[in-house]
Amino acid sequence: MQIIVKKEREKTTEKVFFSKKTLGELLTQLNINPETIIAVRNNIIIIEDEELKENETIELLSVISGG
Repeated sequence: MQIIVKKEREKTTEKVFFSKKTLGELLTQLNINPETIIAVRNNIIIIEDEELKENETIELLSVISGG
């Protein structure tokens, strides 16, 4: 299946070919640590166990901490 991934930090949008099912598996494929991003689909935060569907757009927002 194909997923559209928007990366906020890099300001990029890419089509990713993906043969698994969940967000966690997608992050593993992209070598992204899930603790460093918030994933959003249709303006709703999703977790690693969420199943993805063909041609969905997933936004990856950077987690920023400060003090």
